[in-house]
Amino acid sequence: MKIACLGWGSLIWKPEALPVVGSWHVDGPSLPVEFSRVGDGGELATAICIDAPLSDVCWTLLDASSLQLAVQALREREKIPATRDDGVGTLLPRKHVVGSLSKWAVSKGLDAVIWTALPPRYEGIENRIPSLEDVLAYLESLTGEVREHAKSYIEQVPAQIDTPYRRAFKQLDW
Repeated sequence: MKIACLGWGSLIWKPEALPVVGSWHVDGPSLPVEFSRVGDGGELATAICIDAPLSDVCWTLLDASSLQLAVQALREREKIPATRDDGVGTLLPRKHVVGSLSKWAVSKGLDAVIWTALPPRYEGIENRIPSLEDVLAYLESLTGEVREHAKSYIEQVPAQIDTPYRRAFKQLDW
């Protein structure tokens, strides 16, 4: 089974136990991604965000013999409990494709596509999309190691994830 994993954040530079085959490719599908999830480490992580413009995301093949094993590997990498239903997204393209993600997957000869499907999170509230003012104030409030971690995360996200929030981060006095 030819399974791809989509990425737009730390999976790319820190796949850890995710069974990546080769390198990450930059010609992934266009998805609405923004720096909209306050991560467990304090970073302002990228997430699929319905209010964001499209960015071309990255992708890689996984060394997994089944969709179930690929999903389990991504859950483990992202520390998503099995009890959480929304943590991993999956797509099995069929012969009658209509959506842009399916069309992209078929063009790459993929049997399945998976991705991290954790929603935006702000002030501890899942699915809350922070405003630009919120994220700038949040990042400016950080200190010490958490601030350095957040800055490093933003700097390591691939340049093609060029979002409105990311452009605004340039005004920060890191």
